[in-house]
Amino acid sequence: MSKLPKPIGPYSVFREAGDLVFVSGQIPIDIETGDIVSDTIEGQAKQVMENIKLILDEVGVDFNAIVKTTCFLQDLEHFNTFNDIYGSYFTDKTPARSAFQVAKLPKGALLEVEFIIHK
Repeated sequence: MSKLPKPIGPYSVFREAGDLVFVSGQIPIDIETGDIVSDTIEGQAKQVMENIKLILDEVGVDFNAIVKTTCFLQDLEHFNTFNDIYGSYFTDKTPARSAFQVAKLPKGALLEVEFIIHK
């Protein structure tokens, strides 16, 4: 079994282009079951960040290699809670970031994060 979250559609988890790696949006999927983990923003944010860590490990980098993220939240009322969890994963450099409230996300997720890595 792959150690990466399985795509839920016809797309790649990530694609490399030179020294950049473009990573598809990550939702809080349990990699073993394919189900959304938790019904809270805290649980889902932790799962998304742990799934991101798996991708970083696969590429051979750490969180400091992420140069840009785009974060989609179903409710911006969760922004501060998400920020606390998200921020705890970056130890040195924080990436540029955009954050948006969206009407709906795949599988009913509360958040999704896509990102770009510079190797």
